[in-house]
Amino acid sequence: MDFGYTPEQHQLRKSLREFAEAEIRPHVMEWDETQEFPLEVFRKLGRMGVLGAVFPEELGGAGYSYVDYTILMEELARIDPSIALSAAAHVSLCANHIFLAGSPEQKQRYLPKLSTGEWIGCWSLTEPEAGSDAGGTRTSAVPDGDSWVLNGGKTFTTNAHIADVCVAMAVTERAASSHGISAFILEKGTPGFKVGKKENKLGMRCSPTGEVLFTDCRLPASQLCGKAGEGFVDSLRVLDGGRISIAALAVGIAQGAYEAALKYSKHRKQFGRFISEFQAIQHKLADMATEIDAARLLTLRAAWLKDNGSSVNRESAMAKLFSSEAAVRVANEALQIHGGYGFIKDYPVEKFYRDVKLCTIGEGTSEIQRLVIARQLLKSGC
Repeated sequence: MDFGYTPEQHQLRKSLREFAEAEIRPHVMEWDETQEFPLEVFRKLGRMGVLGAVFPEELGGAGYSYVDYTILMEELARIDPSIALSAAAHVSLCANHIFLAGSPEQKQRYLPKLSTGEWIGCWSLTEPEAGSDAGGTRTSAVPDGDSWVLNGGKTFTTNAHIADVCVAMAVTERAASSHGISAFILEKGTPGFKVGKKENKLGMRCSPTGEVLFTDCRLPASQLCGKAGEGFVDSLRVLDGGRISIAALAVGIAQGAYEAALKYSKHRKQFGRFISEFQAIQHKLADMATEIDAARLLTLRAAWLKDNGSSVNRESAMAKLFSSEAAVRVANEALQIHGGYGFIKDYPVEKFYRDVKLCTIGEGTSEIQRLVIARQLLKSGC
């Protein structure tokens, strides 16, 4: 087994870290306070290849591997998890759904513009009454001649208020349950399609989250993405890859919080000594570093398996479950090491602490990850 990054991957990390330090870090708290999404910075990420990371060059993508993609997500989240979240939703959910299930014409129309950041994407599955139980979807799509008419609404849609393209699930055959849900591609400005309430969130505040609403929204049949009735099944495949990106995002948050705590411990004095000299602090730092390494290795395993064409249903769930919960623990300890200063917005751990909790909720809660893992364990018998 080879646990080393290639020279190209080291350079990829270096390039994105330099960009994030220069273009993102100086504005992190400003964007958080104002809940302002930095569109131009996001488009720069597109020009750098981040927003088309895992798509082939012939579709405008960068042709990166999923291992490369975890590096990108980690480096963004190390500085600002909000930007990483919007990038993950754009790449792993919206664009990837089109890549996995879309027609050749849909891929040619949407992926080049999504990959470069000319267009921004969102993905709408969750509804007020259909969260973990996505099979409880109520938004409907009814055939009408050579069109579909959508009615309903979605919530908790990342990028809703900045998106040019939305991939949304709707029920097309109620009696077929989860096999009666289809996916549709909607473009900004389509009559009957609009955004609703923008949520005022605890964390990830500059990444916009909100409602998308459909009122007699008429779409041509060409906007059906994949086969009718297979939208939910395709969504599960999409989420297998998406969970790798959230795992990497969680690793990045943990890394950022750990680095802040390590630095602080080497400068903060109590009782005439740097607190890094106290065994209690050393133990915290050791546990944090160990959990980060374990989370990163689980994430890399899932990414490597996906790059090699293997099913990653169990592995991506394990990576997301462990990485997200480990990141919560790391952020908590980082704040504790800062003491009272950790509760102050002048120090970055305060924001990491607020942001990290979403990783245990978005793209499947920790409880759902455990169900996914258990189902695979019982199926395989080992």
